[in-house]
Amino acid sequence: MKITLVIPVFNEEENLRSLYKKIIETLDPMAQSYEVIFVDDGSQDRSPQILDQMALEDPRVKVIHFSKNFGQTAALDAGFDMAKGDIIITLDADLQNDPMDIPHLLKKVEEGWDIVSGWRKDRKDPFLSRILPSTAANWLISKVTGVPLHDYGCTLKAYKRDVIKSLHLYGELHRFLPALASSLGVRITEIPVTHHPRRHGTSKYGISRTFRVILDLILVQFLLKYSTRPIRIFGGAGLISYLVGFLLACYLSILKIFFHQRIGHRPLLILAVLLIILGIQLLSLGILGEFLTRIYYEGQGKKPYIIKNIVPPIREKGEYPPYPSQEQDPQAPQ
Repeated sequence: MKITLVIPVFNEEENLRSLYKKIIETLDPMAQSYEVIFVDDGSQDRSPQILDQMALEDPRVKVIHFSKNFGQTAALDAGFDMAKGDIIITLDADLQNDPMDIPHLLKKVEEGWDIVSGWRKDRKDPFLSRILPSTAANWLISKVTGVPLHDYGCTLKAYKRDVIKSLHLYGELHRFLPALASSLGVRITEIPVTHHPRRHGTSKYGISRTFRVILDLILVQFLLKYSTRPIRIFGGAGLISYLVGFLLACYLSILKIFFHQRIGHRPLLILAVLLIILGIQLLSLGILGEFLTRIYYEGQGKKPYIIKNIVPPIREKGEYPPYPSQEQDPQAPQ
């Protein structure tokens, strides 16, 4: 399987047939094997029935039905788990993403890029409620994660299979996929894509999403820098807190012992005690985080890295070829 399309669906009954037609018109002339995975995220209209009918008519169409609305991140993750294609492409079901841009994404992947992100350069959405908050969020995400993209919120993206299979999504982290993948050393690029105004249905997102993005961004920053070394952030903060509290306590002790001053009524004494206790708690939290990290990786057999290739190649699973010696190689120089 060359290409897999993963499309989350939530109450898009008026758009599904048109979207399917555009996909077929785009991919059939390319003469490459493909599959289309629709993930019904608990739709309450006729979307499930329409998707099932499409799957009966075309064996390349597969449908995943959720028992309720779990959100776009869960829908994408379910599609990624079922995907068989070497290249996985995601897009929305509302017809605002144009399937005609798929060949452009594939071309960039064939040039060697691991992730190709769409950029809705000429976006057809309300300015105050959608474009302005999105622009601010994209700027903030780019600065914090160090992965500069104009449009993190564009669902139209292409991923190499080995990249996307190495990521696990929770909460609402789908918009941060390029940033999360950057920790694996992948190559990421961005191309302008067409964006159409919504003709049918209503948008599932509002300005309230901006506040959730900020909270998710804090989590992503932690995952990128400290997920495998929590002692660095908790231990560092705890050590600073403990040292400041200890120095304050030493200062107050000197005043009490050598200058016979009363220190029991000083707020500085309370602050010193609180900083010492806080420092001990943060250090303990960092140590617990280290244990949890090891349980996570060792208990599931996970590795905090991805091997791109091995030279010389492995002949059998778990076995390296023997290093040739002069006795084994009759042509080796004497």
